[in-house]
Amino acid sequence: MADNHTRSVTYRTTRTDGGATVVTLHGELDLLTVPALSAALDDLTSGAEPDLVLDLGPVSFIDCSGLSLLCRARNRVRYRVGRLRLVTPDDDFPRLLHCTGLGEAFEVYPGLSEALAGKDAPGAVV
Repeated sequence: MADNHTRSVTYRTTRTDGGATVVTLHGELDLLTVPALSAALDDLTSGAEPDLVLDLGPVSFIDCSGLSLLCRARNRVRYRVGRLRLVTPDDDFPRLLHCTGLGEAFEVYPGLSEALAGKDAPGAVV
């Protein structure tokens, strides 16, 4: 197995005009990259009523530890009466959520502008 199997996940955080924190994830969300990202997302979801948008567009791979990370962020946000929105431009990720029984667990949007517009995603649990 190659030593460089997994690229590390990098992220960039920006504040939007609407007050949401947008985090753009890159690379792979897997067993090797999730621990570092988990700490960052814990920080972002630690306050009251966090409003977090995770842009998964540049993510090339998600395994069960990546899904677990997203579920943890969702649970932390809901506990603090906040909001978590996921952005993905392709149909593969929503299909993955559906196959794992998480199809109704997240607000999923096809683009960042739709997520920031504040409209509820079709079929999402808010």
